[in-house]
Amino acid sequence: MSMELLSSLKKEDILELFSHGFCSHCQDLLFSRIATLHRKRKFDEILSTESSVDHAADMPTNGNASNSESLTEGRYGKHSQRRSSPLYLVRCKQSDFELLLNDGISEDSSIENGLSEEQKEYIRYSQVHSRKDFSFIERVNGRDINVLEGLQLHTGVFNAVEQSKIVEHIYRLQWRGKQGKLRDRTYSEPRRWMRGKGRVTIQFGCCYNYAMDKNGNPPGIVRDEEVDPLPHVFKQMIKRMVRWNIVPSTCIPDSCIVNIYDEGDCIPPHIDHHDFVRPFYTVSFVNECEILFGSNLQVLCPGEFSGPISIPLPKGSVFVLSGNGANVTKHCIPSVSSKRISITFRKMDESKLPYMFSPDPEMVGIKPLTISPQKEPQDEVGNLECLQQKADSVESESDTVWKSRKALFQPKIEFHPRNGSFRKMKYNKLGHRP
Repeated sequence: MSMELLSSLKKEDILELFSHGFCSHCQDLLFSRIATLHRKRKFDEILSTESSVDHAADMPTNGNASNSESLTEGRYGKHSQRRSSPLYLVRCKQSDFELLLNDGISEDSSIENGLSEEQKEYIRYSQVHSRKDFSFIERVNGRDINVLEGLQLHTGVFNAVEQSKIVEHIYRLQWRGKQGKLRDRTYSEPRRWMRGKGRVTIQFGCCYNYAMDKNGNPPGIVRDEEVDPLPHVFKQMIKRMVRWNIVPSTCIPDSCIVNIYDEGDCIPPHIDHHDFVRPFYTVSFVNECEILFGSNLQVLCPGEFSGPISIPLPKGSVFVLSGNGANVTKHCIPSVSSKRISITFRKMDESKLPYMFSPDPEMVGIKPLTISPQKEPQDEVGNLECLQQKADSVESESDTVWKSRKALFQPKIEFHPRNGSFRKMKYNKLGHRP
């Protein structure tokens, strides 16, 4: 009878039942074990489903085989997607379903299929697509300027398995917030009283006021309030972004805010507070959404905005805001059509640090990845292309696809109107907007 009752409960209810009276560390450990069992069950189901097509998986379809759902998203809308193949599911180990953020930092020097952790990281790093030439001219204070100067979009930074693990951790944090197990100002879930209102936020590193609070504190960092420190998973994400030359080592984030959107939630037009230095960084999960830019964004109705520039933010991408893109033009997220999660990482101005803040020694001295020839016995691996070829048995992606992907994104510049204005856009060789 008791087992039937347990089977009818949700995972969160079971966790609350068994973890009552536990410390936060033991709660996390118990949740991790439950989640691992859940993933293992799903993995076994997938293997049984795919067992009938194992042999077919070894043959590329139309010259294309892939081992992950990682996206090689393009910018401004359309993007290509690498599908999961049964071959990937058959070959991966249980450890592959853990968070894949070692990036050569761990001391494990084991080699699988002839590839070290460092070589695997170089391959993943080489698959990231970056866009840094955003341009749109607007007249601001009597001058024509590029209001998108300083924006960067890096796609494919976190693959599908990593995204899933990070999102799972965020839902765990949300559950703890609902249970009152995070510090008072860490978790916020406002009453959903109209369209566009109700976005859940979780703050780490500092407490930030969006507006004057009940204690009379103005918008900005509240220096005498404490929130929870950056979770370990988020620090791993920061390390990757620094190592992969997305986050400069001179501006490593020490705070972040998690935004959990339900359908209809939005962020109104704004410029981020200057209590935070530039650049800052937004990582997107669950679903792609549009971010609007313009020096004069218009509010059409609750949750709906209009602006001259719209940039898609793909899943697993990192969007960097600096320069005019962060300081001159406003940005907003219109009401989303489906569930979405984002994490915005920011570094606090030293003069605005919370009174009880102390730097995390784990985030000091992170070095960016440098591209240098790798010396291997008998088998010289001199550059990333050689590494990619060596990893074909692991990556399950043919040389044809690897080369065509690079050729696919050789841009040509064209102009297309939007809302009566013009902006510079890229097209790939298939005639699609990447």
